[in-house]
Amino acid sequence: MNRAQELAANLADVRARMEAACERAGRSDDVTLIAVTKTWPLSDVRLLRDLGVTEFGENRDQEAQPKAAALAAADGRSAHWHFIGQLQSNKARSVVSYAHLVHTVDRPSLLDALLRAARAPLDCLVQLSVDGDPRRGGMPREGVLDLAGRMEGLLRLRGIMAVSPLDMDPSRAFAVVAEVHAELLERFPEAGIRCIGMSDDFEAAIEKGATHIRVGSALLGPRPVP
Repeated sequence: MNRAQELAANLADVRARMEAACERAGRSDDVTLIAVTKTWPLSDVRLLRDLGVTEFGENRDQEAQPKAAALAAADGRSAHWHFIGQLQSNKARSVVSYAHLVHTVDRPSLLDALLRAARAPLDCLVQLSVDGDPRRGGMPREGVLDLAGRMEGLLRLRGIMAVSPLDMDPSRAFAVVAEVHAELLERFPEAGIRCIGMSDDFEAAIEKGATHIRVGSALLGPRPVP
């Protein structure tokens, strides 16, 4: 089996699991699949795009920026880049040059850096820390609405993102996200994205209302050793 066949088989399996999770939850709406291509070569991005994937997630600017530039220069076909890693303020200017959606807005200083760097409308998600542990990034629950309210100008609030803590049952974690997202939507009805779930727990995330999931290893295989 060559790489194209391997990715096609993995993609078919992931999409089947997504469909089954939607059926269990009684959902008929679409869930957006974001292929997490960090550490994987540009050739894999191109193969996935040939298979119909258009959303790609990266977590390191020094890897994402050249990938996005090379893909755009090659043929200009549609691809949307999601910046999904913890973002240092000094990388904001580079990230806004290619990212269509920044997932990890979790502090006012980063908001300020993105606002200074943006030259066109930039879609953003507030990152929630489900358990309040600052080591994993994310805004504690009590600060989410205030941070969301600070978005202005070219920064457009599109929703919420969270990662299930390793020591918490994913369904319980995603239930917390659903509660906070409901509070967010009361004040910001345009913030409809709920980005939760990764390779190991995206089915539970879909059953808890995920609109977007981030899938790496289930799609591309075990991450290559540097």
